[in-house]
Amino acid sequence: MSGHSKWANIKHKKERTDAKRGKIFTKIGREIAVAVKEGGPDPETNSKLKDMVAKAKANNMPNDTILRSIKKAAGELGSINYESVVYEGYGPGGVAVIVEALTDNRNRTAGEVRHSFDKNGGSLGATGCVSWMFERKGVIVVDKDGIDEDELMMAALDAGAADVDDDDEVMEITTDVASFTGVCDALEKAGYSFEIAEIQMVPSNTVAVTEEIEESVRKMLDMLEDNDDVQNVYHNAEIDE
Repeated sequence: MSGHSKWANIKHKKERTDAKRGKIFTKIGREIAVAVKEGGPDPETNSKLKDMVAKAKANNMPNDTILRSIKKAAGELGSINYESVVYEGYGPGGVAVIVEALTDNRNRTAGEVRHSFDKNGGSLGATGCVSWMFERKGVIVVDKDGIDEDELMMAALDAGAADVDDDDEVMEITTDVASFTGVCDALEKAGYSFEIAEIQMVPSNTVAVTEEIEESVRKMLDMLEDNDDVQNVYHNAEIDE
């Protein structure tokens, strides 16, 4: 996220999810179920599932809960009918927003997502209206407390990371999608734990948000993320924490 810290937005999101851990576990469990249906229950042969497991661990989801989610999904393949849907639009101040959802009712989810945009001064747009401003990347965030930053940087780059940024409290590692799993594995084996480890839509550029607009942007993002069908919300707003 050029121009400002990725961690600022990630931290804001993580603080919200920490207060709603049960809800985020449910959402990750849904993503795990879809990954199992698409590629089977073995993370070693199902790269999407492996990425979901990394995301679950970074959100402090217990290993036994992860395993239960995988086993449950493997035993209920016929009843997993979630459909992946992506919505794009603009928030207040021209902020670009991408919403990824898993739903069993497209009409319901579309209506609720549209309402979240409309209620806060945004507008839902057509497919492709903002996605060109984003690039899908692996994002790994490691707390700097107690680590050798140079060693982490070398380990990440040697494993195939595209970039490593030093951002106050944390080190931010970005990868291309193909390298994400390998970098996660290498760093985990080296003893590092992650604050964030997931594939994200990272904006190429960001937009400044005035104080007058910031509250509306925050309300819209919170409203979207509180929706049970919404898995991920990405934006290009510069929001100070």
